[in-house]
Amino acid sequence: MTMAEQTKLEGPKPEAEQDELAGSEAPLLDHLIELRKRLVRAMIVIFGLLIVFFFFSQSILEFLIEPYRQAYLAVVPHGAQHVIPEDFRLIYTAPQELFFTQLNVAFFAAIFVGFPYLAIEVYGFVAPGLYKKERRAFIPYLFATPIFFLLGGLLVYFAVLPMAMRFFLSMQTQDIEMLVQVSEYLGLAMTLILAFGICFQLPVILTLLAQIDLVSSATLKKGRKYAIVGILIFAAFITPPDPVSQIGLSLPMYLLYELSIWSVMLIERRRAKALAEQGTDQTTTPSA
Repeated sequence: MTMAEQTKLEGPKPEAEQDELAGSEAPLLDHLIELRKRLVRAMIVIFGLLIVFFFFSQSILEFLIEPYRQAYLAVVPHGAQHVIPEDFRLIYTAPQELFFTQLNVAFFAAIFVGFPYLAIEVYGFVAPGLYKKERRAFIPYLFATPIFFLLGGLLVYFAVLPMAMRFFLSMQTQDIEMLVQVSEYLGLAMTLILAFGICFQLPVILTLLAQIDLVSSATLKKGRKYAIVGILIFAAFITPPDPVSQIGLSLPMYLLYELSIWSVMLIERRRAKALAEQGTDQTTTPSA
């Protein structure tokens, strides 16, 4: 159903709804001042969290290192004996490297924990320009976004990162040993967590686009083969050059794409049911 047909069935909007945004207009300078206030508040919150998490950066560091530790202990070098737990170590090659690594870890934790507040600030800035029904439709995505981001991070921590590190460790030989820099490992771990967390927003984005009638389930079904190619290219570009990470991202993204199609179909069915009920009410109502 096109937007024109939908508008025809809905009929003219009530005067109260047409005037809902009346009075909410503001000069550009006022919008910029409001944006500045929200940006300053967001920066203060992130900076405060950064200071707090810096004192716990060593514990966070140990938590992020654990997948590599488990992968290291699971490797059987030279086809003989298991590695000795005491042999596990990471190195840093510059005096300031560990300090900046802990600072990066604290900033990463601050963004991760402070993301819900950032989303609330974004919603508070755009909400005055939305109709009441649009605001009600937008609110569930404020809760879905951090949940899907967390699911992506958990997949990396418990599955993708350990498998990737086992793959890299399996390439060692008797003469070549992998000595991992702490900054390089943490950079890989945080990059994967961010990449998976962002990619897991696919159902949220497509469902939101369906809510405003920009995509349909039929379009997503027709574009399935192009989506598969795009997912493979994107996974190859954003992950390390190993098959474990690429497959670990490609497969969940495709499943999320299928989940998005199902979610969009539910939205279309609910919308069609509402329009049918509204059309029935208009047909049975006697004219004045």
